[in-house]
This record gives sequence, structure tokens and C-alpha cells, in this order.
Amino acid sequence: MKCTNHPNREARHICASCGIPLCDDCVEEPRPGQFFCFQCAMVQAVSGVGTSLKDKRVKRDEKAITKKKEPWGPFQYFITLSSVLIVVMWGVILFGGPEEVSGQKIDYDKNKRVFLFMVDNSIKRYARYQDNQYPSTLTALVPKYLRLAEENLIQLDRFSYRLDPKIGYELSFAHPKPGEMNIIISPKGIRYESTTSDGVSG
Repeated sequence: MKCTNHPNREARHICASCGIPLCDDCVEEPRPGQFFCFQCAMVQAVSGVGTSLKDKRVKRDEKAITKKKEPWGPFQYFITLSSVLIVVMWGVILFGGPEEVSGQKIDYDKNKRVFLFMVDNSIKRYARYQDNQYPSTLTALVPKYLRLAEENLIQLDRFSYRLDPKIGYELSFAHPKPGEMNIIISPKGIRYESTTSDGVSG
């Protein structure tokens, strides 16, 4: 049996979620004896983060009933959002993989930041296997590096992607909401830019 991603390699593992054959380079083992492809490992990681955050919100709400808290300011909200993004980013770095897996769907509107980091991870995987060359367009990632159904290719339009001769590339939201902090990802790291009332980063 051959690896799904590398037809010239023998598959030594089977993904426990979607069942595709995998070679040693493609398999992820988040827990001993449990083998997943990049995609399924990513979904497992994101699901775990979501459950953890939900439990924390429940406990926080319970405390709020018995103890009145001071209203949060912009700084507290920014710190909380940054913490969540860091957790998600590490999940992507550790497990990698695109966002659609057989039998599992992502709500693109509710998980737009997760989708952004997953696309960025797919870009980095593309460069890893293409002699450090970045894709000319995001659609070049599909389907080998980004398993996205054809009817959902339009979801990539929510991102702005451009190649940069100095740093490699920049990936961000194409139409951030007015007043929302836009996330801009490049090989140099992550930076945030505030948006004007018309949704333009500045």
C-alpha cells in the first residue's frame, strides 16, 4: 500500500479518523498509538482547544454570578484574543494540515482566524516540499496541501495573499471589519494592524 501524499513511498500507518494510508513523514501521533494525517490531527487539536476554552468560559460565568467584576477594557480583550490565537497557532504548528476532513466541517465564519492560520500552515508545507518556493496563488495549495472541497474554494477569497521578494509572502484578511485588528502573517512572524472605519488596514 502506498502513501496518499507520496505514491513512491510505502504506507506504514492508517489515519484513525479518515482512513487514508500514510508514510512515516506524513503521519502524526498526538498520543501514543494514535495515528492521524495532518488534517485530522489539526481538527483534533482545534476541537480540544475549543472544548477547553468553553469549559473556562463556564467557570468564569459561574464566578461572575457570585462576585461582581469590573468591566473589561480594550486592553483586557486584546490580551485574551492574543492568548487564544497563540494557543491555536501552536496547535497548527505542531499538527499542521488543511481544514476539511471527510465527515468533519468547519464553520468558516465562526472559525475565520483558525482558517487563516491553517492556510498559512499549508503555505509553509508547500514551501517545504517545493524547494522553499511559495505558491503564486492560494488555489495552488489545493488539494495536496489544503484539502478543500471545490464548492468551498470561494472561501479563499476572504484572504489577501501576495508574494514579497524580501520576506517571502504576506497573508491577511482581505476585508477586516471596521475597527477590528487585522492579522498579517509572514515568514517573519505575526503582526497586527488596526483598521479604519472603512475596513482598510493602516
